[in-house]
Amino acid sequence: MQQHGEVFTNEREVNAMLDLVRHETERIDSRFLEPACGDGNFLAEILRRKLRVCRSLVEQGKNTQLEYEKNAVLAVSSIYGIELLPDNATTCRERLFKIFHDEYHALYVDNVKQECMDSIRYLLGKNVIIGNALTYHRVDNPKEWIIISEWSLLGGGMMNRRDYEFSYLVAGNRGGDFFSDMPCQTFPPVHFLKLNPQSYGE
Repeated sequence: MQQHGEVFTNEREVNAMLDLVRHETERIDSRFLEPACGDGNFLAEILRRKLRVCRSLVEQGKNTQLEYEKNAVLAVSSIYGIELLPDNATTCRERLFKIFHDEYHALYVDNVKQECMDSIRYLLGKNVIIGNALTYHRVDNPKEWIIISEWSLLGGGMMNRRDYEFSYLVAGNRGGDFFSDMPCQTFPPVHFLKLNPQSYGE
């Protein structure tokens, strides 16, 4: 802990800080990036808040299961973490997946779709990155730059992906939208229930 300066924020402080931007934490597509995410204390609470909104739309009769799944995928796709320590990053991914898994199964019991869970796992694998936010490089592959994927929903449940170098996003951001019109790679749209390595030729 001392070697890497790890500090784990308590749940009370996490909620107090997130309450300062409550309206954003309760907006399904609002993006959050934690550049030193640890095992996910902030990201876990953000996801819980977003999924509560997704669930409330179902309970009010406003959304079908498919619409819930689309919103849940969008919620997860909007959460990003960078973590120096591989074990913390793995724990963070599993923690976030479990939050979704438990909520999804509680709502739909025997009607859950494996492809939806696979999409969520894929997104978490992409969005929770083992890297050093100060050097902009991955830790698991030190010669590689950290790449951040922008996910956005199109019509018909299709999802757009554009990749950016994190160093460019940080250096080029002047207070506007984090993402810009200069991605390093773009991909053909993929249905939100088909997000997996095969769909992107990985």
